Amino acid sequence: MSNETPPETDDTVGPGPRPRLHRAWAVAAVAALAIIAAGAFGTLPGLLMTPLHREFGWSHGAISVAVWVNMALNGLGAPFAAALMDRFGMRRVVTAALLVVAAGAGLTTVMTAAWQLTLYWGVLVGLGTGSMALAFAATVANRWFVRRRGLVTGLLSAASVAGQFALLPVLSWIIDNGQWRAGTVTVALTALAVAPLIWLLLRDHPADLGQRAYGATAFTPAPAPRPGALRHAVRVLRGAARTRTFWLLAGTFAICGASTNGVMWTHFVPAAHDHGMPPTAAASLLTLIGLFNIAGTAFSGWLTDRFDPRRLLAAYYGLRGITLVVLPLLLGPEVRTSLVVFVIVFGLLDVATVPPTIGLSALRGRFGTEDSAIVFGWTLAAHQVGAGLMALAGGAVRDALGSYTAMWVAAGAVCLAATAMALLIPRPTPHRPAPAPISGAVQQ
Repeated sequence: MSNETPPETDDTVGPGPRPRLHRAWAVAAVAALAIIAAGAFGTLPGLLMTPLHREFGWSHGAISVAVWVNMALNGLGAPFAAALMDRFGMRRVVTAALLVVAAGAGLTTVMTAAWQLTLYWGVLVGLGTGSMALAFAATVANRWFVRRRGLVTGLLSAASVAGQFALLPVLSWIIDNGQWRAGTVTVALTALAVAPLIWLLLRDHPADLGQRAYGATAFTPAPAPRPGALRHAVRVLRGAARTRTFWLLAGTFAICGASTNGVMWTHFVPAAHDHGMPPTAAASLLTLIGLFNIAGTAFSGWLTDRFDPRRLLAAYYGLRGITLVVLPLLLGPEVRTSLVVFVIVFGLLDVATVPPTIGLSALRGRFGTEDSAIVFGWTLAAHQVGAGLMALAGGAVRDALGSYTAMWVAAGAVCLAATAMALLIPRPTPHRPAPAPISGAVQQ
């Protein structure tokens, strides 16, 4: 670092008046823009299922293969993206990821075969959005916040949900009127518009501005770029895999992905259409779920700062399982009051699992705080692999049985299993002395 006196701003090392708003909140807001842009790609496959089947004759199962690859790479790329952020910085990685997803979405407009959908949407969009997923949110929260970390992870998780549903009504209207290519171009242009803002405004570490993290009592220098980022991500996995906590977190989060992205965000619109509901009405219900996602996730972040995150996870998964089991009884050609109640309850629970899971990943004495974002990245990989497998299974069930009912029941059943798994996670002990990071490096 330079020997020059840092600027006299809130939480700087030097004396002077402090503005009311810490720069960490501005960084979180800029990060939210990238997460929103990435999230816009999340619910689009559910809208594309019927148009692609109609235009190309591809089966639901064939289209679901691309969705599975997308979700799997979205998750598997997250821990490596977190490691690359340690090596090259968040700003470079996120900007590059936005350009990759824009290219992948744009290329789908000229595809003629199902394997091209898997390459463009599955591989390019999957890897790009995975670099801006919740592991990125965890990195921002861990670097810039000491106080209010649970709240920030909740808000950034809500930003992901907001991105998934903010453009949904517009995209649904465009695609329902026979212009699915215009829908993919819309999300590609959204990513391109956000990329220069991220390059100009995102900062990697508080020390880059001569500041302390929000709520920190001491100034922490920015760590040196870590070489061998990809090898380091694998070393972190090997270390975390020796703990029961990691496997329970990964297992519950895989079920989380299967019961949200895998079934709801991928198959709800075509399932509702099977019951005679217009696609625009089904998409509006998904938008309503997204609105309640934001409230539920932010509130869950607040709760995570105050209560045992294990018990929160158990409650969330149990209630979610019950709602999914009863969903087939509620679907029909019209939007009834009972279905709206389901939407509200499911929306509050949908992404509420994220802040407690990040909180458990970041506990000192378990994985080492320097590597907590990478550890969470690996649990996120389990989330997305679970989501992709359920998306693939849902398409296969629909092709084989002509109905999605068995898929909803299976998703509810595994959620009830996740309730028990959450309670088996060892009791949090965040205040005991922390060992060296699991990678073997010396903890600062």
